[in-house]
Amino acid sequence: MTSLLEVGMQGMNKQVSALRTRQQKTLEQIFKTPVPAGIKWSDIESLIKALGGEVKEGRGSRCKFLLNGKIANFHRPHPSPDTDKGTVAGLREWLESAGVTP
Repeated sequence: MTSLLEVGMQGMNKQVSALRTRQQKTLEQIFKTPVPAGIKWSDIESLIKALGGEVKEGRGSRCKFLLNGKIANFHRPHPSPDTDKGTVAGLREWLESAGVTP
């Protein structure tokens, strides 16, 4: 008998394997060591949506991501569209807590 957690993880694995090439590359970049900087914010939003998550706009540059019952708040980078290492590290931790790995 499989547990609900295992069923949920199997579903997430299917979602990860169904990503487009660019989304898959974004996911792989997020999980690189050392933590990279410079991932385009629009690519991150596209990845979250492709995984079945939601992206909600907040005030100013605030952005909320919802995926598998997990919530994360980030600040959209500006004026550059590229994320810094701290944001990428936080995003990686949140994705892992939501059951997403490359």
